[in-house]
Amino acid sequence: MSRPGRDDAPDRLYTLTQGRTRSAPGTPFDLLTLVVAECDPVPGMQSEHAAILRLTGRPTAVAEVAAELRLPVTITKILLCDLLAEGRVSARHPRRAELGGRPDPHALEQVLVGLRNL
Repeated sequence: MSRPGRDDAPDRLYTLTQGRTRSAPGTPFDLLTLVVAECDPVPGMQSEHAAILRLTGRPTAVAEVAAELRLPVTITKILLCDLLAEGRVSARHPRRAELGGRPDPHALEQVLVGLRNL
């Protein structure tokens, strides 16, 4: 049985990222990073970029975006970097819990659900 997003032809993923295999150094994106759209999709935009903007109308974790798009996280991060460079999205790290700087359990649970959906 095949898994969604895992059967994509490598050339399709190569085309989506214009040949890039990694996001730029110093990228603010990790699995917990919350992404928020700063604008609506525009005509002529790459379909995956438009889908990201629709998904991130409210703060959405990178892992959740990847799961919804059924794309590998590395590919999703590259697409998010494109949108960030154009000012179309912003990235926020979730607030740490006050007790010892530990992550919010709810945020971790959401990421776990997103990863399971991959």
